[in-house]
Amino acid sequence: MTRKYFDDWIETEEFDTPTRTITETDVVMFAALSGDYNELHTSAEATKENQFGQRIAHGLLILGISHGLLFRTGFLDQTAIAFLSVHDWKFQAPVFFGDTIRVKFKVHEKKESKSKSDRGVVTLYLEVINQNNAVVQSGYKAIMVKRLQKRNSSEKI
Repeated sequence: MTRKYFDDWIETEEFDTPTRTITETDVVMFAALSGDYNELHTSAEATKENQFGQRIAHGLLILGISHGLLFRTGFLDQTAIAFLSVHDWKFQAPVFFGDTIRVKFKVHEKKESKSKSDRGVVTLYLEVINQNNAVVQSGYKAIMVKRLQKRNSSEKI
């Protein structure tokens, strides 16, 4: 897929990302990086008797991976300027080791920058979906995106 500039995004259009399988290595590395060694994520023994019966991936790991999957579409390649916010994010169901997730996303809103004509903000509504088509997380992400620079009629080529 090709990059999208601010003006290329159309409100209500929908897309799907590639998929990604969540591994034990993902969880172990995230625990080490974040310092979150909660047994819910790291102890097979401690979780045998919990409500899930097994370890689950960190919710914030899945949030981060959802962002990576969004970038794998290529739409934001060399056009994203800044990641501005995550809001109304919901953690709706656990993600287990071996689950495969994808992100379904829709353009919720576009706003031109009032101070800089070379950019705008695209707000996307995302749903992280597992291999059973269950929504495991959802919410909004706002990203500042470049506008395609147009030559004015007085510029020489």
